[in-house]
Amino acid sequence: MSSIRAACVGAILLCSAARAGEVPVWFGTYTNSKTTSKGIYVARFDTDRGTLAPPALAAAARNPSFIAFHPRLPMIYAVAELAAADGGPGGAIEAFAIDETTGRLESRGAESTGGGGPCHVAVDPAGRAVLAANYGGGSVACLGLTEDGRLEPLVSGDGPRGLLQHALDRAGEAGLHRKRQEKPHAHSVDVMPNGRFVVVCDLGLDTIFVHALDAAQATLAPHASTRTPFGAGPRHFALHPHGRFGYAINELDLTVNGFTLDERAGGLTSLQTLSTLSDEAFDRRGLTAAEVAVHPSGRFLYASTRGADTITAYQIDDETGRLTFLAAESIRGKTPRHFAIAPEGRFLLAAGQQSDTVTVFAIDAETGRLTFTGTSLDVPSPVCIAFRP
Repeated sequence: MSSIRAACVGAILLCSAARAGEVPVWFGTYTNSKTTSKGIYVARFDTDRGTLAPPALAAAARNPSFIAFHPRLPMIYAVAELAAADGGPGGAIEAFAIDETTGRLESRGAESTGGGGPCHVAVDPAGRAVLAANYGGGSVACLGLTEDGRLEPLVSGDGPRGLLQHALDRAGEAGLHRKRQEKPHAHSVDVMPNGRFVVVCDLGLDTIFVHALDAAQATLAPHASTRTPFGAGPRHFALHPHGRFGYAINELDLTVNGFTLDERAGGLTSLQTLSTLSDEAFDRRGLTAAEVAVHPSGRFLYASTRGADTITAYQIDDETGRLTFLAAESIRGKTPRHFAIAPEGRFLLAAGQQSDTVTVFAIDAETGRLTFTGTSLDVPSPVCIAFRP
């Protein structure tokens, strides 16, 4: 099916009456010269059957590689993962209003993140601020939100600011992986449920930062940090729904780090480190870990590995937060940069960035193991899958 015809079919399906159990799902993509993508796409997912309707273009956008939702308003925020935007230094965040009938998006303006290559975005629980991790700039940005969900510019000046710059603290010495750890590379930002702190994985510094957040003023301040093993390269972080644990996926050494979480004090304490690969996987050349997520039940953790093209399932001990390796499952595609667990927790959708596919897996409620359903959807260069909370 041609991309034009598929988009038309998707638009018809999105506009038709939704079945009971159907929900919209949006896909962030890369729109560079190597892909056919035009921006953010939307499709309908059947949470009972595990099936996906053909996607439609929700909004044209430049490299909207990661997206997040406002907690109350029908708004989506997407990073523009660029070295510069609109003639200024750094990338941007763009706000979109959601048409709740079709899932289509209408731009409500963009603002600079103050640093190059923003690759991850999050919104605070009260809907007062949106945050971005600038991978290229090695910084974290916090932008205020108006009452109707529009973006405000970064706060600057002599006092507290909306941009927090990370810096090398090894006397200017690069990390173990000289091409990836030559400087700070903030890779993700996640807001703790109380809205007072944010967790930032910095791949370049082998450090997970906890920064203090003043969402009302849209400013950030250093608070605490913890080191991962040398050369680990922390990438993304997943908060446990019970609030006591957190898990970082380390891109470069192919591991998952478990932590106990003190939300009141904004502290992290390391629990354990496990591989994202099975014991039988000896050749690790060219492999990189990517995404991590906790099942809504809090019983299971999932982590993806690019190159191996697998998603690994772990069991979580409810008392200690420690992990037990269960199994690694092929995504039936290439380069699982991201995946998402569907509402109700019965299915997992995996983004194959290099295969231009989104594949669907059933989650066993008792064991946490994944089973391919046979559903595979064509989506150009998918790098983020997002269900509205």
